[in-house]
Amino acid sequence: MGVDIDTHKVDLLSDGRAPFFEPELEELLARNVDAGRLTFSENFSAIEGAQVHFISVGTPQSESGAADMSYVNVAVDSMLPHLGRCTAGPEVVAGKSTVPVGTASRLAQTIERAGALLVWNPEFLREGFAVQDTLRPDRMVYGLPDDPGTAARAKEVMDAVYERILATGTPRLVMDYATAELVKISANAFLATKISFINAMSQVCDAAGANVTALAEAIGMDERIGSRFLRAGIGFGGGCLPKDLRGLEQRAAELGADGLASFLDRVDAINRGQRDHVTRMALDALGPDPAGRAVTILGVTFKPDSDDLRDSPVLEVALRLRDAGAVVTVHDPRGLAGLSRHHPDLRAQPDALRALEGAELVILGTEWKELTDLDPAAAAARAARPVLIDARNALVPSRWTAAGWDYRGIGRH
Repeated sequence: MGVDIDTHKVDLLSDGRAPFFEPELEELLARNVDAGRLTFSENFSAIEGAQVHFISVGTPQSESGAADMSYVNVAVDSMLPHLGRCTAGPEVVAGKSTVPVGTASRLAQTIERAGALLVWNPEFLREGFAVQDTLRPDRMVYGLPDDPGTAARAKEVMDAVYERILATGTPRLVMDYATAELVKISANAFLATKISFINAMSQVCDAAGANVTALAEAIGMDERIGSRFLRAGIGFGGGCLPKDLRGLEQRAAELGADGLASFLDRVDAINRGQRDHVTRMALDALGPDPAGRAVTILGVTFKPDSDDLRDSPVLEVALRLRDAGAVVTVHDPRGLAGLSRHHPDLRAQPDALRALEGAELVILGTEWKELTDLDPAAAAARAARPVLIDARNALVPSRWTAAGWDYRGIGRH
């Protein structure tokens, strides 16, 4: 049983349709709705009698940079009158939302008074891989109550929920509430740090005439470092990494961990600076007067295999170029519906090659496979001026220069 207060969302889900794009999700959703294993409601009374309740609401960034806890608080308050009705065994509320450290201990007593136990069970879902990460996670984390007896009962229930997943050998990590809350947010902050590090190194490569792609390949072979998240480019965006980075920074400052707070602030600043850098590259390519110049953006979602435009780095660049007077055309395999709703002044073109017609500057903003696989010669035949900024360092430069393109990457020479 899924509960949500958004009527439109509940109606879509009840019909087996996902309200957003995620590979494999709609098929999984429809199959389980059709089989009667999955139902949806707007009424919190529908949770009565269930043994496990997952809190999976969002915690968006507030104006202060901290996580906005209002959705979590409302969800818990709405659940409380309906808890304590399970007759099958201990009743558990499992928190999956990404929250500031200290949240679980604040909520635990209230939930226990209502007749349930609280477990903090963070999610580690990547957009574009969420189904895979749910069914085949790389670890399972339980944040449990301090009391050993209470913790054992809660752990037993969660083990039953995840029995099939644990049976495949997925590691299960048991810890206190505070540590479990920190796992997700610190993991995202660390990944953000790797991205900002290689982007900072791309600036050194630009200044020194080095190649950041070759640099990343070499240092990534060190098993202590690894190659993932070491691709220089326009930087990270989306609804998780920026929010979690700033949320941890804010909470660290509140707890007096000023060294971490200032470190994370610098990571964030480097990331935001990459958008400035790509904007400057685009304006330099357009010349002294960008007004009326035709710019094509290939890929506008914050990452491939998603329709998510939240904090999309290339969308910000597109809007800046529009404000500078350029005529901006955008192609994206999944993001155009949201783009047309929120930014109708950007021209949306569902066909990639048609989007290139008359372009005086092309920017690869999202590394969708269908975009990185484009034929450079066919693309050049459509453009008025074959100048390309590879803002993701996702293309093979020699393929594009051989087709006549003026290729410009990030920290690549």
